[in-house]
This record gives sequence, C-alpha cells and structure tokens, in this order.
Amino acid sequence: MGDEPLSTLEFLGGELRRARRDRGLSQEELAQRVNYSSSLIGMVEIGHRTPSQDFVARVDAALESRGFFERLLTLVRADAAPPWLREWIAVEAEATLIRWFEPSLIPGLLQTEAYARAVLTGGGMLREAEVEQRVTSRLSRQAVLTRESPPEVVFVVDEAVLRRRIGDPAVMAEQLAHLVRVTELPRVDLLVVPADAGMHAGLAGAFILARTPEGAEVAHVDTPLRAHVSDRADDVDSLQRRWESLRGEALPRRASREFIVEVAESWT
Repeated sequence: MGDEPLSTLEFLGGELRRARRDRGLSQEELAQRVNYSSSLIGMVEIGHRTPSQDFVARVDAALESRGFFERLLTLVRADAAPPWLREWIAVEAEATLIRWFEPSLIPGLLQTEAYARAVLTGGGMLREAEVEQRVTSRLSRQAVLTRESPPEVVFVVDEAVLRRRIGDPAVMAEQLAHLVRVTELPRVDLLVVPADAGMHAGLAGAFILARTPEGAEVAHVDTPLRAHVSDRADDVDSLQRRWESLRGEALPRRASREFIVEVAESWT
C-alpha cells in the first residue's frame, strides 16, 4: 500500500480486524456468529469488498460495538464517488428528466455489479479498494430509477455496447438480461442505434443531459481525467442537437427491446 492514504473502505476493514482480534476471535469464529463466510470477512478486512448493511449490523451485534460499523459504512458510501463526480451525482439525484447516450459501455445507471466491477478493474488503473468504492457508488446511484416519483430517463446506446465483451460471457448474459428487465420500468426508455446507421453524431463520445426541478438543463461529458459539468447555454444546445440526431438514428422503443433480447440470447 506504500505511502498512499487509506480509503474509508480500508479504514473500515482495519477497524473490523482490530475489533475482532480484541475479542479474541478468528475470522472463522466471527463468520459463525454473523452467518457470513470467513472469506467475505477476510475480503472486507483488507478493503477488497464493501460490506452490506446487514453484514455490518450483524458485526455490531456480535462485537457489541454499538453501531460503530454501521456508522463507518455510512462514511464509506458517502466517500465512494470520486470528488470530481459528486457535483453531477447531486444533479442526477434531483433530475426530472435524464437523457443519456453511450457509444461504448452500458450506462452506469444500468450496470450490474459484475459488469461495473469488470469495467472498473479493466486496465488495472485503480486499486482494489478504489474499485470497490466506485462500484458501491455506481450501484447506489441506480436508486434514482425506482425512487418515489422517479425521473423520466431515456438511454440511447450504440449497438457496439451490447456486443462488446466486458468480463466473461456470463457477465454479459447477466447484464443484457438486466437490460431487458429495465425496459419494463414505466419511466425508462432504452433505445439502440444499430450498426448499419454507420457514422452518427454520437461517435464523438458519451454525454448526459439532465433537467433540474427548476427546469434548467445541465450537461455532463466524461473524459479520461474527470467529469465536466456545464449549464452554459451553448454547451447544452450543442448536446441537445446531437441528442435529437441520435434519436432519429435509434430504433423505436419496441424494436430496440426486441433487438436487446436477440443480442442477449447470443451471450448465453
């Protein structure tokens, strides 16, 4: 780990290891008390897995730690998103309309845990603890789709997104099955730009447009370094024109769903 500062997830793991040892318990003995596997406890202790709410509640009960680990988990979740993404997450959480285009990957709000982990581990750019925290952040953001009074959300993806293997075929099969289920949500549309569309406006890169409760439009464009968030009229207008062009190239809602089902079968 060298001189790199501990993440909040690694700190939680270290505190769990210390508290367990102070009680004179092995990982196997604690596992029996909380009804989880010893391997999971080991992964949490080294910061390679984010524990669930149920897990930390059981640990607090077993170690009589008075809610300490539940409080730490709250900090882990709050710290899960990288700082440069937090401004957008705040916009996304309150949006009344989200329009999202992706040319290469499944949109984050639609990713399964396995797919998200495969994306974030690809290239070896992040430490395992950082991967876990970002997976936690990505999955927690998905609650916006099923909250009370959810926003209208329209996703447009290039066909290549569905056919590019991320992880192994089982990861892709699970991911596309999830996409099929998502198309059944009442306020979610998922449209596909087929490969035979050729050159289209979306090949320049991914982008998101969100409408705030006050009616303002905010744009998000990701880069290899950080997210760029803008409410400048010229930025928003440019992306809105790009969006309308993409909607014109995409298959209709029902045809898109049938297309996703067809590609999903190819991964099984």
